[in-house]
Amino acid sequence: MNGRRAWRENWPDLALGGGLAVTLAVNSLVLAEKPADLLDYLLMAAGAGVLVVGRRVPAVALVVSTAAMVAYSLRSDPGVSAMVPVLVAIFLAVRAGTFVLSSVAGLLFLSASFAVELLGVADGRPARQITERLGLAMGWFVAAIVAGVVSRHRQAYLEQVEQRAVEAERTREEAALRRAGEERLRIARELHDSLTHNISIIKLQAGVAVHLHRKRGEEVPEALLAIQEASTEAMRELRATLDVLRRPEDEAPPNGLHRLGELAERFRSAGLATTLSVRGPRRPLPEPVEQAAYRIVQESLTNVTRHAGGAPATVLLTYEADRLVVQVDDAGTAEPDPSAVPGVGLIGMRERVTALGGRLTAGPRPGGGFRVRAELPAPAADAPAADAPPAEEALPAVDAPPAGDSAVAVRPGAAATGEERAGAVPVHAAPEGTAAGDREQGGAAR
Repeated sequence: MNGRRAWRENWPDLALGGGLAVTLAVNSLVLAEKPADLLDYLLMAAGAGVLVVGRRVPAVALVVSTAAMVAYSLRSDPGVSAMVPVLVAIFLAVRAGTFVLSSVAGLLFLSASFAVELLGVADGRPARQITERLGLAMGWFVAAIVAGVVSRHRQAYLEQVEQRAVEAERTREEAALRRAGEERLRIARELHDSLTHNISIIKLQAGVAVHLHRKRGEEVPEALLAIQEASTEAMRELRATLDVLRRPEDEAPPNGLHRLGELAERFRSAGLATTLSVRGPRRPLPEPVEQAAYRIVQESLTNVTRHAGGAPATVLLTYEADRLVVQVDDAGTAEPDPSAVPGVGLIGMRERVTALGGRLTAGPRPGGGFRVRAELPAPAADAPAADAPPAEEALPAVDAPPAGDSAVAVRPGAAATGEERAGAVPVHAAPEGTAAGDREQGGAAR
């Protein structure tokens, strides 16, 4: 591979040096007044062959080519053909910035040519012809120097244009990052000004109500304690979200598999019988996978609370060789309803799973109830992750809804409104590597 690449890069230099050497040899055989000997051919080969390295070491090529061609001209008087390798060497040297050495080499060769022409005058060559040949040689040398200067300036211009393009691209990226940061700060301010105020009021009122019940010696209702705890957790998560938005670099929120135990306990305290189980050897997982699994469980349990009439729920985490399977089942009821429309809950879960290259299915279970199953690609993370919550019990494996089947569900929740209970949308098992379709668990609000 390297040899082929070197050949592609160097073949123009090889062609130039070899072509000039052959041209000089043919010229000495056909047009030269004096036949060339072995030393002349060696000088031709040296003067033309050194141009092979002319682009890499132009100064060396200029010195060798000028010396060889001067010696060849003084020995055999080959005419203007001996000037060509020197002109090429001067062009390459000037383009590389070697002006003084190029001028000296040009003057040296012109001086040698002038000496040879003077010997021609002594041999009876017309003076006018000698003058024309010297003038032509001087013109060619000036043209070579000018061409080298133009080529050098053009090369510098192209490098400057390329540098400006790179700088402009870097500036655009910095501007895009700056605008993204400003937008994150704007969103953080809006969330803080709206949600934080309202949640704080809810938390404050719940705390006051709990305090008054205890002060009067009354039993505090479980619903009131659940509101107080939920508002506290909402404030914590909102602060974490705002902290992420305000950071210059994206960082994953702290929620992960290690906090599933706390999540299940909060739902238990709110009246939802929740069982959490883990199968397979636990291992560290990438933070995006842990965060997505946490949010899927959180949203699924919320849907069970809202639409399954408080039916018991089970959460099963299965660690497989290359994936993490998150499955949330409940023991509620589910009936088909063709009029179901997608809701926000499962759409958000689907987007999370799709972003990770996973697969999501949701729909009624064959034996009753509803199931959300997410399969997340889960290679081992580089850094150790926090311990997962302890398994409470091993649950039997339950098959996912068959591929291609359509299923919709309606949950007869205790206090759900007609809009909330509009029904689930059809669920189709997605092909491997895609998220499942738009299933809604028990209503349009899911």
